[in-house]
Amino acid sequence: MGCMHLIAGILGNATSLLLYAAPILTFRRVIRKRSTEEFSCVPYVVALLNCLLYTWYGLPVVSVEWENFPVVTINGLGILLESSFIIIYFVFAAPRTKMMVILMLAAVLLVFGATACVSSFKFSNHHHRKMFVGSVGLVASVCMYGSPLVVMAPNLVGSPLGLMQLILYCMYKKNDRKNVQGSKLDVEKGAQLQAVNGEGDCNAGDMKYKYPPGVLEK
Repeated sequence: MGCMHLIAGILGNATSLLLYAAPILTFRRVIRKRSTEEFSCVPYVVALLNCLLYTWYGLPVVSVEWENFPVVTINGLGILLESSFIIIYFVFAAPRTKMMVILMLAAVLLVFGATACVSSFKFSNHHHRKMFVGSVGLVASVCMYGSPLVVMAPNLVGSPLGLMQLILYCMYKKNDRKNVQGSKLDVEKGAQLQAVNGEGDCNAGDMKYKYPPGVLEK
C-alpha cells in the first residue's frame, strides 16, 4: 500500500510539473517581444493560489507529520514557477493591466491567509483541518482548470461579430464589383458612341469634299 502511494505521488508530481511548466514557451515569447500582447494573467494567479493552498495542505500543520511530502514539493515548485510568470507578466504589462494584477494578487493572499488562519485556530485536529483546506483547494483547482475560459469568453463573443463583418464585407464587395462593371460598360458605350459620331462627321466631310456645293443640300 505504501509503495502504491509513493508511485501515485511520483506520477502526480510529474503530471503537475508538466502542467505548471507549460507556460514557459509563452513567457519566452513575452520576453522576446517585450509585450504581454493579448495574454491574460488570470490563469497564473489562480494557479498560484492553488499551489499555495496545497503546499499548506501538505505541511505538518494540516497533515499528520510529512505524510503528504510529495504534495509540498511539487506545489512548492509550482509557487516558484507561477510567481516567476506573474513577475514577468507584470514587468511587460500595460499600466492599467498592472493594477489588475496587483488586485488579483491581493485577493489571492487574502483567501490564502484566511484559509491558513481558520485551519490553524478554528480546528483542533488534523482530520478537520485537512477536510477544510482540501475543500478550499478543490474549489481553487476547479477555478484553475476553468480559468482559460475567461480568456475564451471575449473570443466567443467576438466570433459572431467577426462572422457578421465578413458577411457584410462579401456583400458590399459584390455590389462594388457590379458597380465597377456597370461603370466600365457605360464608359465603353460612351466610347463607341463617340467613335460612331466621329466616323459620321468624317463621312459627311468627305462627301462635302467630293461633291460640288449644293448637291448634298438637294
